[in-house]
Amino acid sequence: MTSGRATILLVTADEVIAKILEKNLNEYGYATAVALDIGSALAVTRDVSPSLILVDRQQRALGQLRRESRLRNVPIVALERPGATCTEDECLEDLAQGADASLCNLGHREVVARIRAVLRRERLLLTPISHYVAGRMRMDMDRHEVTVDGKVVELTPKEFQILQQLIQDPARVFSRDELLNRVWGEGCALEEHTLDVHIHSLRHKIEADPAHPRFIVTVRGIGYKLKSE
Repeated sequence: MTSGRATILLVTADEVIAKILEKNLNEYGYATAVALDIGSALAVTRDVSPSLILVDRQQRALGQLRRESRLRNVPIVALERPGATCTEDECLEDLAQGADASLCNLGHREVVARIRAVLRRERLLLTPISHYVAGRMRMDMDRHEVTVDGKVVELTPKEFQILQQLIQDPARVFSRDELLNRVWGEGCALEEHTLDVHIHSLRHKIEADPAHPRFIVTVRGIGYKLKSE
């Protein structure tokens, strides 16, 4: 990998596709790394920090990449091989597993153009956000402070981290396992009840009526999401 160049990790067992994409990406100044399968890709990312991961849809285990904490902010794009087609349900499944985009029925040059567009958007998103607002609630990252109706709410570090995860992606439903992994770390031996206890405490601090929450809403059978009222 050349210093200062964005690296695209290609996950495919198809040598022809890999070579064509490598050539096109190199022409636009990107460095590339290739892994034959998801397991090999995870090994590569221990040594290389990709700017984007392009995954052949034949791999079938895309979700494993998204579950890795070190890849949390890396865009993942699922790719159907040129000449093949994919159904709407298959594309939706890619997105459900954590892909940021699912590309079907595209030529190699258009695939590269889509990759460049995703990376441009990601660069804009990397601009640090100093505060988030959800209805009457405001989270100030610089001050590490949460206010509701202008009044400061005292949160524990874990409560702050849970709320931060939710408010950064409002309306998205987070599973209990995902929140546990994001706040306590991958592989931490905690029961879901631990998260529920913290959510209960958090609601009593930010909700006008904790028994009928308007900010942190339970999605039955899945987990939690934040509503901006």
